[in-house]
Amino acid sequence: MDYIHVRDMQFYGYHGVLGEETKLGQRFRATVSLAVQIEEAGKTDDLTKTVSYVGVYELCKAIIEGKPYQLIEAVAEAVATRILTDYDGQVLGCRVEIIKPDPPIPGYYKEVAVEITRGQFV
Repeated sequence: MDYIHVRDMQFYGYHGVLGEETKLGQRFRATVSLAVQIEEAGKTDDLTKTVSYVGVYELCKAIIEGKPYQLIEAVAEAVATRILTDYDGQVLGCRVEIIKPDPPIPGYYKEVAVEITRGQFV
């Protein structure tokens, strides 16, 4: 199994349960890992034999900067579902991590995050 990673993408969205989250918005970070077979792309240097990083970035941007969700779990699920649908046959599985670096939680912590894995990912 081969993997493509698009790491630490940054977006601004309006996801959350609290009023200030949906009104003011906040930063979100995302990392996506794709389980793929890209040996042929490596041997032929042919873009059509792999998954476009630009396409994955734009897909994540559309979801994270788009329709608000209450939970980052739902954001991660939307990203994973769309990747597996849009790249059916090319992406065998994916791992999606959505990070909320500044949630309105009193206390000291670095960030909160969810990570999900869908499809074949070993």
